[in-house]
Amino acid sequence: MEQPHLLGPRSYVVRGRKTEAQQRAIDELWPIYGVEFDGSPLDLDTLFDRRTARTVEIGFGNGENLLILAERHPERDFLGVEVHGAGVGRVLAAIHDRGLTNLRIVRHDAVQVFHTGLAADSVAEVLIFFPDPWPKARHQRRRIVQPAFVSLILRALEPDGVLRLATDWEPYAEHMLEVLDAEPGLVNVAGAGRFVPRPEDRPVTKFERRGEKLGHAIFDLEYRPRP
Repeated sequence: MEQPHLLGPRSYVVRGRKTEAQQRAIDELWPIYGVEFDGSPLDLDTLFDRRTARTVEIGFGNGENLLILAERHPERDFLGVEVHGAGVGRVLAAIHDRGLTNLRIVRHDAVQVFHTGLAADSVAEVLIFFPDPWPKARHQRRRIVQPAFVSLILRALEPDGVLRLATDWEPYAEHMLEVLDAEPGLVNVAGAGRFVPRPEDRPVTKFERRGEKLGHAIFDLEYRPRP
């Protein structure tokens, strides 16, 4: 039976097994780099011990993109939100191995994190790259890009912030366009109904490479709060 959820059906199903190394990383490194979330507001200034621009990546998977960006941009802070233990364990180990001080992990439902954890105007950038497209018609209500969640993201974004998305599933790309273009508080940087060129600074991850091998086109979207 579907469990009650803030904005309807969950956009994820927890699956997959953690390796021994990933579980060990969670056991040993979570107290250092993990963020316990109980529904209370997150104090990001205290969490990172500074105040600077912050990026939140929703559903970072194996963390490839998140880790590259955190290394490239030590001047800003990164918060990764993911529910799957394997990816969390991998990223925790990588944070430790690479000596990163500007990256923390929340293992929780992103909808709940944006609903109660992130203050208004607190995030400079939100990333949703290659989310589960839920291609079957009966599952499409699970897609994370839905009007109610977009409203939560908009609330958290700073006035000059940015929402970036990417997918290799064309029907989901069209769904994203429809939902996001319909949000009156957001402006499509490319113009209504259009995608932006692939950003040069977006790392190429295994998800993108896999999509390209399958012959899928890659669709990038970029939105900013309406002035």
